[in-house]
Amino acid sequence: MSHRDRLAAFLDRATIRNTITAVILVNAVTLGLETSETAMGQAGSLIIAIDRVCLAIFVVELMAKLYAFGPRFFRDGWNLFDFAVVAIALVPASDGFSVLRALRILRVLRVISVAPRLRRVVEGFLTALPGMASVFLLMALIFYIGAVISTKLFGDAFPEWFGDLGRSGYTLFQVMTLESWSMGIVRPVMETYPYAWAFFVPFIMVTTFAVVNLIVGLIVNSMQSAHEEESVAATDAYRDAVLARLEAIEKRLSDR
Repeated sequence: MSHRDRLAAFLDRATIRNTITAVILVNAVTLGLETSETAMGQAGSLIIAIDRVCLAIFVVELMAKLYAFGPRFFRDGWNLFDFAVVAIALVPASDGFSVLRALRILRVLRVISVAPRLRRVVEGFLTALPGMASVFLLMALIFYIGAVISTKLFGDAFPEWFGDLGRSGYTLFQVMTLESWSMGIVRPVMETYPYAWAFFVPFIMVTTFAVVNLIVGLIVNSMQSAHEEESVAATDAYRDAVLARLEAIEKRLSDR
């Protein structure tokens, strides 16, 4: 086994992953404390020192991965994500890069790449995006139809809510999220249009309870598929390892 393979196996140990996770959590706390004037006034130098130590650990880990995996490092999306997050943290603290420096908190997101369960959630969400496009298109059609109807029905009496398609769409989005939809919008409209409920109730039923549940179902199915693929890959890897050991044993026996 080469030095790179040994280093890769070392970095893949559960102890190393747990250590990096702990460093990420400590760094998250220090980045939060940097926003507190009281904390910075009492222990600002210590907080900054801890932040720099955490960043140094991330850089060393990243360099070790680059050496261990070589070109394979850039074939893994999670490695690219870690590389980008650490690179942002290394941007000089000048005025032109002040916004990028504020993005140092993105280092906390590295916990996703080192936690398999969180990684599975994100991968499931990304896998569901193509299917969600059809659902979003359906929702856009429903919103467009609802915006046209509500503008024609309620626009004259409530121009601030339904004066044009843009305002109607925004109001319907608020209704879909159930944020003050009853006392804030629907009941005032019903004082002028008593049968307005016949429009709003079906709209809520279709968008909030039907379409949104479709999105949730797509994400859940994608997560299950990702979990099954991961299980199959782990099984195949275990089978290959067992077969390799058996072949090694047979070779030793035949040599004797």
